[in-house]
Amino acid sequence: MEYIIKARISNRHVHLTEEVYNFLFDEEMTKRNDLNQRGEFASNETLTIKNQDKSIPNVRVLGPFREYNQIEISKRDARLLGVNPPVRKSGDLNDSLEITLETPKNTIKVKGLIIANRHVHMTEEDTIKYGVVDNQKVQIKVMGDKSGIMDAFVKVSKNAYCELHIDTDDANAFLLNDNDDVTMIV
Repeated sequence: MEYIIKARISNRHVHLTEEVYNFLFDEEMTKRNDLNQRGEFASNETLTIKNQDKSIPNVRVLGPFREYNQIEISKRDARLLGVNPPVRKSGDLNDSLEITLETPKNTIKVKGLIIANRHVHMTEEDTIKYGVVDNQKVQIKVMGDKSGIMDAFVKVSKNAYCELHIDTDDANAFLLNDNDDVTMIV
């Protein structure tokens, strides 16, 4: 079966515990804008991720706080930083790398650097509608000048908004723009 869904492009960002956030910032986290995933938002706060003398400034902090620190970058970002993080599903920090986070207030090393795997957010109701289960691999067909097929995994949560999440490398490879239609093949 084939279903049309929207693609969302996820740029580099960090999810932090409240403890690490408070260590790095003097102020409370403030919302810049809501994300499609219900209850999640992009904050106004940014930081720098560093590896030795290489750094990427203005990396957005996403809220709300998490129970773990997770830093999501693309392979291109990894090359800029001189690191080789594993590709992982969100929340799977097995073998994730340690990286330095820096703000004007403080600097800290945290483990949790990954390249996030492609995934399709869904609620339990969506899985029934599409006939899939959590963690199932699906294929995503992209039409256009650089058409092709990529794998993605179903990610189920109660507050999900059904959409494909890919990083900037994947979007560039397929010439996708944020909110473009793609076809999910189940």
